[in-house]
Parts: sequence; structure tokens; C-alpha cells
Amino acid sequence: MGSADSKLNFRKAVIQLTTKTQPVEATDDAFWDQFWADTATSVQDVFALVPAAEIRAVREESPSNLATLCYKAVEKLVQGAESGCHSEKEKQIVLNCSRLLTRVLPYIFEDPDWRGFFWSTVPGAGRAGGDDDGENARPLAESLLLAIADLLFCPDFTVQSHRRSTVDSAEDVHSLDSCEYIWEAGVGFAHSPQPNYIHDLNRMELLKLLLTCFSEAMYLPPAPDSGSTNPWVQFFCSTENRHALPLFTSLLNTVCAYDPVGYGIPYNHLLFSDYREPLVEEAAQVLIVTLDHDSATSASPTVDGTTTGTAMDDADPPGPENLFVNYLSRIHREEDFQFILKGIARLLSNPLLQTYLPNSTKKIQFHQELLVLFWKLCDFNKKFLFFVLKSSDVLDILVPILYFLNDARADHSRVGLMHIGVFILLLLSGERNFGVRLNKPYSVRVPMDIPVFTGTHADLLIVVFHKIITSGHQRLQPLFDCLLTIVVNVSPYLKSLSMVAANKLLHLLEAFSTTWFLFSAAQNHHLVFFLLEAFNNIIQYQFDGNSNLVYAIIRKRSVFHQLANLPADPPAIHKALQRRRRPPESLSRSGSQEGASMEGSRPAAPAEPGTLKTSLVATPGIDKLTEKSQVSEDGTLRSLEPMSQQSSAEGSPAAEEPEQAWREQRRLSSASASGQWNPTSEWVLSWKSKLPLQTIMRLLQVLVPQVEKICIDKGLTDESEILRFLQHGTLVGLLPVPHPILIRKYQANSGTAMWFRTYMWGVIYLRNVDPPVWYDTDVKLFEIQRV
Repeated sequence: MGSADSKLNFRKAVIQLTTKTQPVEATDDAFWDQFWADTATSVQDVFALVPAAEIRAVREESPSNLATLCYKAVEKLVQGAESGCHSEKEKQIVLNCSRLLTRVLPYIFEDPDWRGFFWSTVPGAGRAGGDDDGENARPLAESLLLAIADLLFCPDFTVQSHRRSTVDSAEDVHSLDSCEYIWEAGVGFAHSPQPNYIHDLNRMELLKLLLTCFSEAMYLPPAPDSGSTNPWVQFFCSTENRHALPLFTSLLNTVCAYDPVGYGIPYNHLLFSDYREPLVEEAAQVLIVTLDHDSATSASPTVDGTTTGTAMDDADPPGPENLFVNYLSRIHREEDFQFILKGIARLLSNPLLQTYLPNSTKKIQFHQELLVLFWKLCDFNKKFLFFVLKSSDVLDILVPILYFLNDARADHSRVGLMHIGVFILLLLSGERNFGVRLNKPYSVRVPMDIPVFTGTHADLLIVVFHKIITSGHQRLQPLFDCLLTIVVNVSPYLKSLSMVAANKLLHLLEAFSTTWFLFSAAQNHHLVFFLLEAFNNIIQYQFDGNSNLVYAIIRKRSVFHQLANLPADPPAIHKALQRRRRPPESLSRSGSQEGASMEGSRPAAPAEPGTLKTSLVATPGIDKLTEKSQVSEDGTLRSLEPMSQQSSAEGSPAAEEPEQAWREQRRLSSASASGQWNPTSEWVLSWKSKLPLQTIMRLLQVLVPQVEKICIDKGLTDESEILRFLQHGTLVGLLPVPHPILIRKYQANSGTAMWFRTYMWGVIYLRNVDPPVWYDTDVKLFEIQRV
């Protein structure tokens, strides 16, 4: 039968279903088989031939027919899994049913009255022989998930058969050890099966259905308090699923082993279509959804990376026993870590390679899923995090992230990407090794529209952060605290900043310390505290190599004097706020001459008009995102209890702590009825007295006269002489006693867990356009907006 005929027959069946007002019996096989038995329809056909309006009409007007359709389609998948899908006809039926369910499920989820349907058991319908009561009493959702899992390891359908003989002794589905059929070599599996185009396509269809099952989460509004476990994911990742381990391994290895460049022949992808990439994308999406587990509610790792009651112990970890999270947290072999890190770094760097020879390599589009996966790895497996930071390989993750941040800073539709990139850097910056690694010289010239500089990866990070703060769009402002926290966390370890980076940091201080900016919002002065803390760390711990920064501080000394003499009387506050009507010129003009950008760079572009984006829940403030730890003499961290900070010495950066300060500000500020922020003198004085300026004032007091003397004596205007003098200078014994280093480490909390859930599902929603699985359905987890 031609494909045109089979489409026609399928369409006739759909029309019959939508026009029948009477329930059709489940036993009427002649009717139901029309949907899957004789048709060969692609998933795109199914979406075209089953319009949304008709699915909704059946749901409202003949609900029992929709119920029977779902039940029968699941029954066919279960039968296929039982028999092992040997004939072409069986394979076709399984694919048709899975396409149909992928089409229909979102319309079941969007209706609250239907949501429980798959979790009910279907009494007595079409039970074979009736002897299987126990098995058949499973809820429909469980039968469906177990059938999908079996079908994903079905010889000659989704995996290579191991049969040596031509005798048709079917491998028994039930005795089959699916661990021998893992899809790709990598973690825990050394054998790389022959690639098979058809198997990849079949896996993809089944994974698409699996992802659609999990997507019930999109139809529930975000509720931060509920540690809401997704019942579909919970069951699929439980011990009920005998394929959990091989499937987790298959998905992870498929993603991490993928090399989009193929055989290294440029333009190769223009000759051969790459059928692997869609499977890899799908695998990455299924993987991150199965790992959506609120780590704040489970055992939390201690500072040295051991967890209190870890998944390594025999005791069950608290909370739902999600085997995927469990397996991920237990990976520990160096070569496995190496394989994962190399794979993720290779894929994240792929869009950067693109720009050298335009179109020469295939450009992947799933970097957001990869960033979520990398985040989950670091969050659930502290040994992996330490492995990443043990060598300079972490820079292969850092550079692409900085590239994405710089590239997306003007694009409203990519604000989620900006957040996850910054979160990952915040997590990494909580570890001393990250700061140390940043001292490696930066020589790979990734094309970015940032000033050309000669220096280290730390310089790259500062220059990109400066660019985000000064030329990103308005909605990135909540990230400023995070960006500067990262700078503070790494500052004690930075051996020598370039002149370009030093000037960028001082430009930020200049912009953030203008009176109108300081007084115009309750938290703005925190940005000044962060910058001063970073300067203090560098001066006290890395003075010797940082003559560029010291010189920049001397040149901009007026900024520090103005801060020390900040006016706090009501008329001055009023006058400063009057200036707010004008645009903040200091943030938009760039304090130092930008000079040439890196070659091949293009400026960050705003989103194309008409681009869709999904909304995100608010992220917690920096005080909720991080907890403070103090670095002891021997380099270990000890967590600071919030109480102990209050007694810390005035003038140390810990003296002004956001948590207390925010409570204090609410008290000291008078918020008028309009909710307009009104700073008071008392409020300004409450934090002005705590500005940690002592170290810098002492440095200026000692060095400025000496520098001025050189200039007068030698009639110098030459920077290099002054820098040479500063390089050999020393402030030993002249500065205040160094304060202990404070690190603000990321801490898991339900607010960020909720943020990751909405972000991840928003990405999956927007990326699945062919077929458009969730478009035009009534999702509740986020809103869809046009840019």
C-alpha cells in the first residue's frame, strides 16, 4: 500500500474517532487497528493528521474513546516489548503507537481532570487469558514506562543482535541482560557497537515518547515549596525498571562520545547528514530530566567533598531513590571522569570552532542541555567536581561559558543561558583550585568582541564580566551580585592582572560608587563592598605580581577618597537622586579605550524579532545562593555560622553582611506608599562606616607620595618607570593585618532547584519544534512570550 493511501486511511480513522459519539468497545480490533496496523506514517504525518482541536474535541465529547485509544496503544507497546518485535509489522505497530501517544499525551496532561488517568488501572480490558492479574493491575503509566524501557534494548530493533547463528532462535526478551547491549562505549562499558542508522531512529522515537511522558511537569505551575517529584520520572528511575543502569549508561555515553566533527574532514556534514545528532540531543534532554532531583533535600556534601551519608554508603540516601541520580553520584574512576569531561568540553567548544572556517564543522545547538548536565554532575558528584578542578581542563569548560555569556548578553531570549553560565562559575569559584587555574596564560584566541589583551584566563573572565555589566540588557542586573561574588572568590589567588583587566575593575568601582547609583536602590552598595573586598584580597595576598592593579588604584585614587567622604545628609541624598533622571553615563561609556576587538568577533546581537522565549522563576538572592566559609591557615575551609559574623572586626569585609544588612535596610529606609525607595541618612551611615577602605587608604598614603616624587624628580610621564618602581616596592609591615579569606560557596536550595526545573523544561519546549510536541498546549510551568 502506498504511503499516500496509508495516510488517507489513518486520517479516516482519526475522523471516525472524532465523529463517533458512542463509545467504541476496546475489543473492536478492526476499528482500533486502523490507527497503527496498516499505516506507515512518520511522526510529522501524525502531528499533521491529528490536529489539536480534534484531540481536545474527543477529550471533551467522547472521553471514553480517548481513554480506549490510549489504553490500546499502550497495550500494543506492551505486546511488542513482550514478543521482542521480530517482524517488520510489529516494529511498525510499535513506532506508530509511540508516535500517536507522543501526539496525544500533552493534551491529557493539560486537563487537570485527565491527569490521573494514566495512574489508574484499566479494569479487565483486553486482558490476555486473565491469568496475569498481578501484572495487569499495574497503572497504565507504569506499563507504558516499562514497555518503553524494554523496547530500548530490543535486539534488531534498537540494539544490535548478538546472535551468531542464522537460526531464528529469538533472544528471549526476559533473560536478556541489557547491560551487554549498552549503546555506546564510555563509562563502565568498553565495547563500541557498530553504528546503525535505523536503530538510532527507533531509539529516538522511543526517547521522544519517554520525554513526553515526563513532560507532565510542564502542566503544573511552579511551586517552590513542593519538592515535587515527577511520578513518571520517579517510577522510571526506580528499581522497578530493570534497565535503569544500562539505560543511564547508554544515555550518558551517547552524549559524551559524540563528535560532531566526525572524521575531521571540513565540510563533511554538508555531504553526509548526521543522524546521530538528533539522538544525542534527545539523550541529553531525557538525561537532564531524569536527574531533576532537589539536592537541597538530600544528603548535602561537606566542604571536603565527602557527604554525610552519601550514595556510596549502603544506607539508602534520604528522599526518593532515583537510580539515575544515584548512579551519577557514584561514578568514581578517573578514566570515566576524563571521558565525561573531554566529551562535554568538546561539545561546548564546538560552536566556537565554527567561527574559524564558517560552516566547516557542524554546529551543535544543544549547549544549554550540556550546561545543565555539567551542573548536575558537579552538584551530585563532588569527586567529579574535584577532578574537573585538578587540572587546567576546567579552562576548556570556562572558555566556552565565557563565550556564551558574552555572546548572549544583549539577547532577551537567552537570559536563562546567562544565568546557568554564571551559576556554574559561582559553583566552581567556591573551590580554591579554580582561582589557581585561572592564572594560566590565555592564548587560544576565541573570536569575541572584547578588547585584545595579553594575560591569563582571570583577565579574560574579568574583561567578559565587565562587558556583561556595562553592555548587557537591563534584565541581567540581578546577576551583578553573582558576577562580583565570583571575582571576590577567586581574587586571593590571582597572581598578576593585566592592565586591561585592572582598568576594567576600577571602571566598575567608579560606576558603582557614584552617589546616584549608591542611593537609588537598597542593595546597590553591596557591589562596592564586593569590589573593595576583591581589591583587599589581591593587595594583601598577591601584592607582588599585581603592580598593574596597584597603579590603576593610584591613578583612580579620587574614587576611594570620594567613598570615604560620602555625604549622608538629607540634602545631599536628595541632590544625588535628582541626577538619577539622567541615564547612568558612567556604566555605558567604557572607562578605558576599548581598542581593537579580537578578530573574527561579532558584537552580541539582540534576539530576532518574533523569537519565542519562556519565562523563568526568580533566582534567590546571593545571600540565599551562597554560604560563607573562611579559609584557614592550612587552606581548608570552615563554614561560618551566621552569628559569628556579627562579632567580626569592624572594617573586615565580613563586618557588613548582606543578610543582616537587608533586614537593617528595611528598618532604616522609609518606603513610601508607591513602593519608591527612599534612602535615609541613618541608612547611609549604617553601611558607610563599614566600607573596608583601611587597606587601600594605607596603600595610597604610603605609595602616592613616593610615586609623585619619582615623577617630579625625573620629570616622568612614563608609565613603565612607575610600574617598574611599583613592582619592586613592598608594603611589608605597612598594611593592616591581612583579614582571613572569605569564600561564598554556592549552596543548594529549593529556590534554585525550582529555577533549574523551569529553565530546563523551557529549553526542551523551545528546542522540540520538529515535531512541535508541546506547542499550543496549555503549559503552566512557564509563560511563552514573543521577543
